[in-house]
Amino acid sequence: MKTTFDSDGVQLVGNLYLPAGADTAPGVVVAGTWTSVKELMADRYAQRLAERGFAALSFDFAGFGESGGEPRDVESPASKVRDIHNAVTFLTDHPSVDGDRVGALGICAAAMYMAENTAHDPRVRSLALIAPWLHDRPIVEASYGGADGVAAKIELARRARARFEETGEVEYVPVVSGTDPDAAMPFDIDFYLNPARGGIPAWPNRYAVQAWEEWLTYDAVALAPEITQPTLIVHSEDAAIPDGTRRFHAGLPGRKDILWSQGTQFDFYDQEPQVTLSADTAAAHFRRTL
Repeated sequence: MKTTFDSDGVQLVGNLYLPAGADTAPGVVVAGTWTSVKELMADRYAQRLAERGFAALSFDFAGFGESGGEPRDVESPASKVRDIHNAVTFLTDHPSVDGDRVGALGICAAAMYMAENTAHDPRVRSLALIAPWLHDRPIVEASYGGADGVAAKIELARRARARFEETGEVEYVPVVSGTDPDAAMPFDIDFYLNPARGGIPAWPNRYAVQAWEEWLTYDAVALAPEITQPTLIVHSEDAAIPDGTRRFHAGLPGRKDILWSQGTQFDFYDQEPQVTLSADTAAAHFRRTL
């Protein structure tokens, strides 16, 4: 069911999927890739979790999709972590949810944001990361053209930020493009460009240039030692930056499980058998740990 909740004065819009035949159920907050709207993959995983007995909340972050907030489509880890924290509050307080049994599931970039909130939010009792993008400085430099490439993007971000602060105008490039070298992901990626998959009207395929600095300087691997909650990771060697996942997993001090599966990064968003395998594995993890 469609729902709304407050995130520090911004109204966020989400979908709450409830399991059939239960007055209350353990809850899970679900979020997806960078720049995504809930319809891309969070809804899919939330629905699968509801079918497996959990009250699952997917939502649009502030400035994205149906949610309020300005400027639009700016990838800010700090803002997204704050929204996740407030989503946990909403779910914990919901009458259909057992507020003492709440977990978090992050797909791709949301794995970083879920990890940060989990590290500082004891209400989150369990964490699951699906095809996680978990980067630190070495991975960022390897992914974005070395130290010089990263520095160039940060300079572009600072100029775009200054322009925004002066004029209120946000400079955008495509998130994905096979023809525009300035795109955040300058590749022909079927998931994002295919209207039958992620290339949907709700997702505008635009990346705010001013967001590069916060994204590129974010260190998710360093969060691992702060996470004491039971953590599950589902990943594959052919998905994004498996080395970051290995280092993150190694740094976790508490109970931890990792499943190395098959498939590309984008298979985990909407393809079988990856989605069902991930949903089944996450549900089993949450049953054990919530």
